[in-house]
Amino acid sequence: MNKFALIWKTKDLRNKILIVLGLLLLTRVLAHVPIPGINTEGLKQVFAQSQFYSLLDIFSGGGLTNFSIAMLSVGPYITASIIMQLLTVVVPSLAEMQKEGGEAGRAQINQYTRYLTIPLTAVQGFGTIRLLQSQGGASILGLFTPFQWFITLLSITAGTMLVMWIGEIMSEFDVGNGISLIIFAGIVARLPSAFTRGYELYKGNANAISTVIALVAIVLVVIAGVVLVTEAQRNIPIAYAKRVRGNKLFGGVNTHLPLRLNQAGVIPIIFAISVMLFPAMIAQFFVNAKSAALANTAQKVISLFNSQGWFYGIAYFIMVMAFTYFYTAVIFNPQEIAENVQKNGGFVPGLRPGAQTADFLSTVLNRITLAGAFFLAVIAILPLYLPKLLSIPGTFAIGGTSLLIVVAVVIEVIKKIEAQLTMHDYEGF
Repeated sequence: MNKFALIWKTKDLRNKILIVLGLLLLTRVLAHVPIPGINTEGLKQVFAQSQFYSLLDIFSGGGLTNFSIAMLSVGPYITASIIMQLLTVVVPSLAEMQKEGGEAGRAQINQYTRYLTIPLTAVQGFGTIRLLQSQGGASILGLFTPFQWFITLLSITAGTMLVMWIGEIMSEFDVGNGISLIIFAGIVARLPSAFTRGYELYKGNANAISTVIALVAIVLVVIAGVVLVTEAQRNIPIAYAKRVRGNKLFGGVNTHLPLRLNQAGVIPIIFAISVMLFPAMIAQFFVNAKSAALANTAQKVISLFNSQGWFYGIAYFIMVMAFTYFYTAVIFNPQEIAENVQKNGGFVPGLRPGAQTADFLSTVLNRITLAGAFFLAVIAILPLYLPKLLSIPGTFAIGGTSLLIVVAVVIEVIKKIEAQLTMHDYEGF
């Protein structure tokens, strides 16, 4: 309460938080501005039977079920960001721009990301609508004329760019990443309806109290675990040799290089669930094929990749671990870190600067990533089997992803606000 009182008394920080909350409220309004002529109640029934749409609906903050102008929200922007991150590893000119271009180089890459978001939004919007129409949504959405396609895709693209712009404005106030806050708001906005469904489900059931208590206890334990793993890091000691420049002595400082247990965040789960749902999604197009062999194969693929089956759980677990290693390798380069430490006159005690230090960092990173990847995989598959253990109807297939996002965003916001409070204290001196 003292911290909240201090935030409220700090005028500039209070104004920043209120403005960010107002912008978040605006994104929620956009998520409920529908494109005309669509039966949104029918869409909600279609989405309730699909994990893939439920995952997309998280990033749209409910805009997809409402078929709003922000139906894709920041999804295409996130896809564009991931593509640009991968391209900076593959394309030498982009890697040099990011590494040596400084603030101007990063700003240019961000601009490329915005440009890439526009065609991705149009393509993703077209694909999403066509997929809905192919899976029983044609009676709900209807068959679009070319003019309707143009207006709909133009509205979706404009809505996505507007939400992206609002997210970037929120980031400038330095109380958290704007894109993450938009996703966070979309997840939190779904909680009241989830609690209402839970209440209706267990109302009047005397035996449900123990189930609810067990579920709450598991959720609290998982949240504590997510916080622990998100904050956990291995500190590599770094020493800097003393150097004489003119009449002054520099260096001689001992510090550390933090290696996080989970470098990849929630990205591996998003990649893995997208890959796991893709075969069944493609097979849906061939279920009613004229060829009996093709139709039977499509039905077998759908059954094999059913989220309630053992194959799906094992493959999903392995995919999450594999993507954790892959994405960690993309965002963390031990060779580059070792070179930067060496250029600044630093070294790991007992190791030679350069190649030996890089090998050591790579070994340590692989070992701690194993623990982080295993934890992510457990969090990912836990919602698939938790309903069976507690005899809960329905599925919580994306609960782990939502939980990770919410906890990570809250931790980031707390750190940002505390940093601004500390700066305010120094300004007082």
